[in-house]
Amino acid sequence: MAIAEQNRDGRASALPQMQSARWALASLSLATLLSSLGTSIASVGLPSLMQTFGASFQSVQWVVLAYLLAITTLIVSAGRLADMFGRRPLLLGGIALFTSASVLCGLAPTLWLLIAARAVQGLGAALMMALTLAFVAETVSKERTGSAMGLLGAMSAIGTTLGPSLGGLLIAGFGWRAIFLVNVPMGVLTFALAWRALPARSKTARDDGGTFDIIGTALLALTLAAYALAMTLGRGNFGTLNISLLVTAGIVFFLFAAVQAKVKNPLIQLASFRDLQLSASLAMSLVVATVMMATLVVAPFYLSSGLGLDAAMVGLVLSTGPLVSALSALVAGRLTDRFGAHRMMVAGLLSLATGTLLLSLAMTKLGIAGYVVPITVTCIGYALFQTSNNAAVMTGISAGQRGVVSGLLNLSRNLGLITGASLMGAIFAIASAEGHVGIGLLSSEAAAQGMQVTFQTATVLALVALFLALLSARAVGRAKPNVS
Repeated sequence: MAIAEQNRDGRASALPQMQSARWALASLSLATLLSSLGTSIASVGLPSLMQTFGASFQSVQWVVLAYLLAITTLIVSAGRLADMFGRRPLLLGGIALFTSASVLCGLAPTLWLLIAARAVQGLGAALMMALTLAFVAETVSKERTGSAMGLLGAMSAIGTTLGPSLGGLLIAGFGWRAIFLVNVPMGVLTFALAWRALPARSKTARDDGGTFDIIGTALLALTLAAYALAMTLGRGNFGTLNISLLVTAGIVFFLFAAVQAKVKNPLIQLASFRDLQLSASLAMSLVVATVMMATLVVAPFYLSSGLGLDAAMVGLVLSTGPLVSALSALVAGRLTDRFGAHRMMVAGLLSLATGTLLLSLAMTKLGIAGYVVPITVTCIGYALFQTSNNAAVMTGISAGQRGVVSGLLNLSRNLGLITGASLMGAIFAIASAEGHVGIGLLSSEAAAQGMQVTFQTATVLALVALFLALLSARAVGRAKPNVS
């Protein structure tokens, strides 16, 4: 009888904890949705902004670039600050900053004030992106980490998918300001949920009085900004300015490494990169993001010029990839929990390489199916890799490093996206250069040729990631104690 009462008491006390974990995961999911929506929804408004402010494309594209650059340059610093001072106040501050900046974006009277507000919004997004992954380990049991990572991956994919369509509807009905103001009620809801459900004080906040590495932060931000600008400026023409920025990024990075080796409380513990699993995971994340960016920058040209689809149909077919990623991420989380992160990582990369190999065949005679089937295989592999990779990294590090490592994971992905936009776009342009039939137009054969060469390269990169995954899995297997 006493045992039965004790069991009932145990179950009763566990229920509030489970409910609290669910509310916390809901707030983290909404934060992930907001940050990804902020990335994708602005692109659809660029034509309206050009018309409203009488500006050139080179000017209005900074509405997108300012947001991405702020995230890329500040995301690691955001994670480090959270490790030092606690994740809850930093995450709440990030949500509040993102929401307030969304109001400023929606009310901006000039283009340059809008760009400045977007940079501030990017800072809020950097805080949210860096801390959502780190918070999972505190709010979800280890056995359900994969499922939680899968949910966050699904919300990120939903935000990316929803952005263009939602943005188009809002612009048509209410004007361009609505694409920023729509974040306000969502941000308020996210803040309220996070305030209610997240732990009052992070268990991993540092109490050792460690100082924040301001010099290292500035050097890393300068390195990342120079690299990101080198990859994005010039609209595909890689000239002297781009090379100069890359050289600058390399020089400043060596200065950053030298500073990190000498300061007492470095922004990044360089010794942590001796961990093969962490280094391999970051490298794989960068390579896979580079591969996936090809589906965003190259596929539209193939669908329009190669298959002759109109703009509406191109948009519909392109939405297949993010939709498959969102649905697959939920299943990927459960598979990761059941079969283990490293097995699912290898399976995901095999699927990714198979999909890109099929895309490299680019047989226009197969029509839309010749694209949809391979992209489905590719995106299933991407969702499985992303979920299992995040789970493997975040469950294998010390609690005091979760913030900065979460930032590094997001940074590697962002750098991969930036690199992919430049590298894959350049490969496609070179491979299809002989097939121009007019300004901005390609022949069907040239588009297919460009698609084939681009995804042959992507397949090689996917196989490199697969090799790294096998090395990492082997190293982890050796590290486990041999129980007999």
